[in-house]
Amino acid sequence: MLLEWLIVALALAAALATRPWRLLASRPGATGAAATASPLLTPLLATLVLLPWLWALPALHAMPLQLQWSGACLVVLMLGWPLAIPVLLAVGGATGLVSPMEWSQSLVATVWQGLVPATLALLLGTALRRLTGENMFVYILGRGFLGTALCVFAASVLAQWASSPLPGVGGPLSLVAHWLMAWGDASVTGMLCAVFVAFKPEWLATWSDRLYLRQPGAPGQ
Repeated sequence: MLLEWLIVALALAAALATRPWRLLASRPGATGAAATASPLLTPLLATLVLLPWLWALPALHAMPLQLQWSGACLVVLMLGWPLAIPVLLAVGGATGLVSPMEWSQSLVATVWQGLVPATLALLLGTALRRLTGENMFVYILGRGFLGTALCVFAASVLAQWASSPLPGVGGPLSLVAHWLMAWGDASVTGMLCAVFVAFKPEWLATWSDRLYLRQPGAPGQ
């Protein structure tokens, strides 16, 4: 458990150093006279309500293959990495409350299903922007779809290496199971990413019409 606590401490310290709560500050209204709540409050609250139940799936059903869901890459796209880290920690705490998991299991889920894939998604997104620039299709396909599959799978392999094996499956077969489950995560993340880019770009802290669509007058985040 020492490794998990160390990852939590480092990630939380790095995230809080950037003061992520500023993203939730009220913004001027359309007329500039009244303040409106940050649009990121909606995806943040949705994450806190829905994601604990998805993380609790292995403890809520009995099957030979315990289904695992991350959602961390989508949370990073919506909230940005600094804000996503404390939110994912809150999701881990809520998972321990709504499921019969022990708190040690909740910590493991928080780290390997939340913090690690979220951090890998941040690193991958930074690398893609440096290599390809601001490209809408790279954002959706690279970060939302393919990137999610790679990050979730890599985090699962690291978790297995760190003595957190997939229950009910052993050996090389567990890698196949992790790979298939990562693609389920990637399909949902890529689909929602495309929908949000088209209809709710304000729900994506990592998206900017000004940068990705080359619209000089469009507000960016």
